Amino acid sequence: MAMNRINARIRSTLLKTVQLEPGEGPALFWSFSYFFALLCSYYIIRPMRDEMGILGGVENLQWLFTGTLLAMTAGIPLFGWVSSRFPRQQFLPYVYVFFIVMLLLFYALMGGDIAPTYIARTFFIWTSVFNLFVVSVFWSFMTDLYSNAQARRLFGFIAAGGTVGALTGPAITALLVQPIGTRNLLLLSALLLGWAIVCIVKLSAWSESKNLKTKSADPDPLSPDSSDTPPSATPSSTLKTSTTKLNQEIIGGSIWAGIKMIVQSRYLLGICLLMLLFTTLATFLYFMQAQIIKDAFVDSAQRTAVFATIDFVVNALTLILQLFLTSRLIKWFGLAAVLAIIPLLLAVGFTVLGVAPVLAVLLVVQVIRRAGNYAVMRPVREMLYVVLNREEKYKAKNVIDTVVYRAGDAVSAWVYAGMRSLGLSLSAIAFIAVPVALFWAWIAYGLGRQQTRIAENK
Repeated sequence: MAMNRINARIRSTLLKTVQLEPGEGPALFWSFSYFFALLCSYYIIRPMRDEMGILGGVENLQWLFTGTLLAMTAGIPLFGWVSSRFPRQQFLPYVYVFFIVMLLLFYALMGGDIAPTYIARTFFIWTSVFNLFVVSVFWSFMTDLYSNAQARRLFGFIAAGGTVGALTGPAITALLVQPIGTRNLLLLSALLLGWAIVCIVKLSAWSESKNLKTKSADPDPLSPDSSDTPPSATPSSTLKTSTTKLNQEIIGGSIWAGIKMIVQSRYLLGICLLMLLFTTLATFLYFMQAQIIKDAFVDSAQRTAVFATIDFVVNALTLILQLFLTSRLIKWFGLAAVLAIIPLLLAVGFTVLGVAPVLAVLLVVQVIRRAGNYAVMRPVREMLYVVLNREEKYKAKNVIDTVVYRAGDAVSAWVYAGMRSLGLSLSAIAFIAVPVALFWAWIAYGLGRQQTRIAENK
């Protein structure tokens, strides 16, 4: 009885917070759990990556960003080939199995005699690729599973699963790094990716069940006997075959189809521009953060602690916003306005940073940028893809989330390095970032309005 009361209370809270509708509970749980596993896996190893970046030299970060872009570009044809030839239920687990194997490989290498410097640089690049690829595939799956109306209600809460994982990952690292060692944390990260595969299987089963019910409730209106035949009279074997075909459908197309679709679509090109503007400002802040923290703290352990503190504050704030504010913002102000909120806040933040380029101000701006991205921009940005077809959701989206994202990182890293070599101060660069943020806000607002129009015309 006590357990029933607890379950009823949890369900009541979810209904109030998420606006849950009948039949969505299992999918919401597995989606939440899936994203939790992904980001927990990533955040277990993220502190290692950030400290390796500084130890390799702040002046060399642009080379690591360029290496990440090259690795990401090399991976796109492989992903295109896999997604063109295998149905969703097969190629999604393949992606995560690949990264599990890579984690196990790093586990083996870190116990060998290879020079730590090369391992560190390779690990920095690989971790950056890993983060974008697994998260991009996750959101492709979500935009494929849920309708536009469901996305507006549920994506904020689903994103909160990732935030809980992002809070849990650093905590696991802090608690276990001394008892079991850094190397063994890679095994925990791999184990969590295995759980993500379980979630994919469960969500695919839910999708099949949903399609089966839809097919049962809506007999083919073109059938001559459909008006007189009740859904229960439809042969179960026919329904099963139809549903299986739907869910085992292979996306098909060329391995380069994602790039072709982007070039031919103004809407997708707009999303590319949105991503480039976002990564430009994120990279500027990352380089400023590395420089200011390097100047403020001599000890490596202190720097790692600062990075961990930033992660914790960002993720805690993100969780609060996702649970209680994200879906309500969309309901109150609409998709277009919400997309423009964070770039407008960043324009103000960079202005203040230009006046006072000190650690305290940078930390506030960085927290606003990252928490705003995870809690608001990321789930809302993913809604831009809900109105696209399946091939665009997986192929074009993956190109944007990986190659375009890392291209923006690499180019803006070299631009930043060039500005510093010309003698521009952190303050001057912050002021240069202000109009970029305002342009980003304008593009975001326009894309939000266009998504609404496309959804209404479907």
